[in-house]
Amino acid sequence: MILSQITDLVAICAGKGIENAILSPGSRCAPLTLAFARHPTIHTRTISDERSAAFIALGMAQQLDQPVALVCTSGSAALNYYPAVAEAFFQQIPLLLLTADRPAEWIDQYDGQTIFQPDVYGKHVKASFQLPDSTTFSDQTWHVSRIVNEAINLANQFPAGPVHINIPLREPFYPEKGEVVFPEKPRGFSLLKSKTQPTDESLIKLKNRLEVVQKILIIPGQQRPDTQLQSLLDKLAKNQKAVIVTDTISNMQSDQTITLHDHWLGSPTISDELKPDLILSFGKSIISKSLKLFLRKAQASHWHIQEDGNAKDTFQRLTRTIAANPIHFLNWLTQNLGTQSAEYYQAWHSFEKSVSANLGWVLEKVAFGEYSALSYCLSKTPAVSKIHVANSMAVRYLNLLGKRSQEVICNRGTSGIDGSNSAAVGCTFTTKEIVTLITGDMAFFYDRNAFWHNYAMPNLRIILLNNHAGGIFRLIDGPSNQPELEEYFETMQNLSAHHLATEFGFFYSKVIDQEELEASLEDFYGDSLHPKILEIETSSPKNAETFKLVKGKIKQILER
Repeated sequence: MILSQITDLVAICAGKGIENAILSPGSRCAPLTLAFARHPTIHTRTISDERSAAFIALGMAQQLDQPVALVCTSGSAALNYYPAVAEAFFQQIPLLLLTADRPAEWIDQYDGQTIFQPDVYGKHVKASFQLPDSTTFSDQTWHVSRIVNEAINLANQFPAGPVHINIPLREPFYPEKGEVVFPEKPRGFSLLKSKTQPTDESLIKLKNRLEVVQKILIIPGQQRPDTQLQSLLDKLAKNQKAVIVTDTISNMQSDQTITLHDHWLGSPTISDELKPDLILSFGKSIISKSLKLFLRKAQASHWHIQEDGNAKDTFQRLTRTIAANPIHFLNWLTQNLGTQSAEYYQAWHSFEKSVSANLGWVLEKVAFGEYSALSYCLSKTPAVSKIHVANSMAVRYLNLLGKRSQEVICNRGTSGIDGSNSAAVGCTFTTKEIVTLITGDMAFFYDRNAFWHNYAMPNLRIILLNNHAGGIFRLIDGPSNQPELEEYFETMQNLSAHHLATEFGFFYSKVIDQEELEASLEDFYGDSLHPKILEIETSSPKNAETFKLVKGKIKQILER
C-alpha cells in the first residue's frame, strides 16, 4: 500500500470522530504510526506492551463511548491484543484494531514476524477486514476508503464492539520529507442511529400479561451511569411497582434499590418468599452468583430488553426478548403497570434494611483484614470519582459492601484478572476525576506493564489488597478442600508493591493494621503529581475466616 492510502485511512478515522490512538513500536507498522502521530486532531500515545496497550485503549473507549484506534506491527504483536479484544467484544466497547502485516506471499515462508493474521480474532470481533496490498487501480483506492468507513460504522453500531482491519504493507516504510499529506476532504459515509421500539400490537400483548403479574423483579446488568434510567427505576421502586436488584457494576444503585442481596440470597430459609412472577433484565452481566442461582430456581418468566433483540438467557427462564431501548420500555412500563404485591416489596426491603443497619458494626468488630479495610477505604473515597475494580475477590467485596455513588468499572466481559491495571490507566487518560483502582495482588502484579509508559497519571490511586495469594480459592469448596490449595490454586507469592512504586516513581505506603490505615488515608486522596499506592497487607487464611464469620453473623441477624 502506498503512503497516500495510509494518510487517507487516518484522515477518515479523524473525520469519523476517532480522537485517540494507542500505538506500539514496530517497523512494519511505521507508516501507520507516523500518519497517526502527525495528524493534527488525533491524540496519540505509545505503549510498548501490546497486551497493556489494548486494555488501555479499552479503558479509554469505555469512558469516551467512541472507538480508540490501536496500531501494532506484524506477527505475535497482534496476538497480544486478544485478551482485551475478547473483553471489549463481550462488554460491547468499540475498538479499531489496525494490524500491520507482511504481503500474503511471505506468510509461512520462514520470513520474520509472520503469522496468519486475517481473521485472527475469530468470533471475538464484530468483523475482520483485509486491505489490498497495492492501489494500482482507482477501484482499489475506493475499496480502501469503503472498508475503513464500514469498519468504524460497525464498531459504533449497537451493540458496539471491536473491529479488525489487517493491513499488508510493502517496503519502503518510512516517508521522505513532506510526503505525509492528509486529504482535506476524505471520503466518508456515516451511520444514522435510531432507537428501537416495540409495535403497538406487541405492547398490548405485554400489557395483558402484566395484568396477572404481582411480583416483578428488575435486574439491571453492567452499564454506564444513566440519569434517565436511574430516575425511571427509582420511580418504579418508590411507588412499589417493582423490586430493583442492583449489583455494583450496574451503576444503577440508589436508596430505592436492593444492593446487599448477596448477604441473604442462597439461604433456603429466606429465599422462597422472595421469588418473583416476572424477571425483567437489561444491560450486560451481573456479578452475583447467588442471584443467578436464585433466579434459575424461581420458576418465573423472564423478559430481556435489548435493542437488537439478541436473546440472553442468563437465568434459564427466558420467555420474551424485547427489541427495545430500555429507557423507552421502562417509561412505558411506569405508565402501564398496575398494582403490585406490597408484601413482596416489603419482604425484599426488610432484609435490605436489616443488613444495612448491622453490616457496619459487624465489620468493626472483626479482626483487621481486607474486608473491613476496604469498607473503611470506601468511606474515604471521593463521592464524585470513578472506581476501577479487579475481578476475583476485589469486585465481590465491593458488591457485598452495598451502594456506591461513584461510577464502578470492571472487566466483566470475560471476568479475567488480566488488564485491570491497564483499563484503569486508560480511564485516567479520559478524566480529571480521581480514579481508584481496587485490586488484589495477583491481578496487580500480573498487569504491571500497565505503568510502563511516559504519561502522567496524577489522578490514579491504587488500593492493593495483598494477601500474597489468590485468596478466593479458600472460599470455593472444591479447591479449598484440596491438599494442593496453596501451591497450585492460591499460588503463594512474596511480592510487594514497594519495588514497583520506586521503579515508576509512585507514592507508596503499606499498612498492616487499622491505625496505620487511618493514618495513610488522611492524604491519600490529596492532590499529587504522581499516582499513589496504598498496599494493605493481610493473611489469606485469616481473610477467609473473617469472610465466613461476617457471613455467619449476618445470617444469624436475618434469621432472628
